[in-house]
Amino acid sequence: MTSLPALLGGAPLRPAGQPVENTIGEAEKAAVLRVLDRGELSGFVGSATPHFWGGEEVQGLERAFKEHFGVKHAIAVNSATSGLHCAVSATGVGPGDEVIVSPYTMSASATAILMTGAIPVFADIEDETFGLDPASVEANITPYTRGIMAVNIFGHPARLGELRAIADRHKLFLIEDNAQSPDANYKGRKAGTIGDLGVFSFNRHKTMQSGEGGVVVTNDDKLALKAALMRNHGEVVVADMGVTDIVNTVGLNLRMSEMEAAVARVQFARLPSFNNQRIRNAERISHGLKGTPGLIPPVVAEGCSHVYYMYPLRYDEAQTGMSRELFCKAMMAEGFYARGGYVKPIYLEPLYQQKICFGPNGFPFSASPRSKQLSYQRGICPTVERLQDQEIIISTAFRPPATERDADLFVAACQRILAARDALVRADVSGVLPG
Repeated sequence: MTSLPALLGGAPLRPAGQPVENTIGEAEKAAVLRVLDRGELSGFVGSATPHFWGGEEVQGLERAFKEHFGVKHAIAVNSATSGLHCAVSATGVGPGDEVIVSPYTMSASATAILMTGAIPVFADIEDETFGLDPASVEANITPYTRGIMAVNIFGHPARLGELRAIADRHKLFLIEDNAQSPDANYKGRKAGTIGDLGVFSFNRHKTMQSGEGGVVVTNDDKLALKAALMRNHGEVVVADMGVTDIVNTVGLNLRMSEMEAAVARVQFARLPSFNNQRIRNAERISHGLKGTPGLIPPVVAEGCSHVYYMYPLRYDEAQTGMSRELFCKAMMAEGFYARGGYVKPIYLEPLYQQKICFGPNGFPFSASPRSKQLSYQRGICPTVERLQDQEIIISTAFRPPATERDADLFVAACQRILAARDALVRADVSGVLPG
């Protein structure tokens, strides 16, 4: 095997490139046919009857979640975005309130807050497991803060014990966006169950998937009911259900269909095997890269487990001697997906830069007593900006059907590229590399 990188004309280590991930099998097909044979594609009705709670498959999925995670309530929804909306709404927040959230996550974590009329306040993240930095959270608490939304990103829990303690000390709610970390553990507890509410995802990109879909879990009876009211046209059922606290009960249709729920039930049962495959491949990569200058494998904090939704490498250009962009380009040429950065910090999006959301006059930002003091300018979260702009490399090259052999080739590709650093840099500077 030649040591010449593919970007310089060598043979790619994985010529076929990244295999297409497909976890749908015969069991999922049978589950869909079961629903079709039954003939009821949605069991929901927007009235105060037993059908308010959904059909057989939806309730079966909810039972499975309650049993597996040891929680009192599980509310299936048509997406994790909807689940976040239900979770934030259930807490009762509204205009003038603030919720602290990570800026390094999918945009819905923050827009779920805006949908209630409350304001997202972005705290910085820590640079090992990339969750909210408890010190930054403390620094961002104001008299208007009502809650904290922790994001368990890339497959690893945030510092949930410290965040839970902060929330309790300041009498705030804690929500976990656990879309990327299903079945990860935090010091003996399941991620998603430490907050007052936790949100899981079945989006097509997630470890377990049904195309779209999600589940909200909680041990709080009131929060569970409020979330269910948001899911299914709560405004028309509160009187018949004897609900007197009608704050944030104007509902939507956020209901999961029976076919989605049927697929999700099968996928959820397969989650341990899905995670085990990812963990095995990711740990093999981490072991192979151990001690490689400039490449820092993912950290697994003491007492925690990582389920590797993505494989986040930290990259040190000063040690490798080549730009992150060039390294990623060379990895892609070898057949391994690698991307510099994850997402732009949310607060740099036009929505926050212009403070324009609902209508032209700046609601809900205009409803905040601190509207003029709220800053979303570059520099408010220096750690996340440094990681995004300089250090983070994201890869999904370890995901099944990738094998341990693919994991070894990933390591070999990294080593091949770093060994040819000088030649790659010269070619890059001279402009002879392919586009």
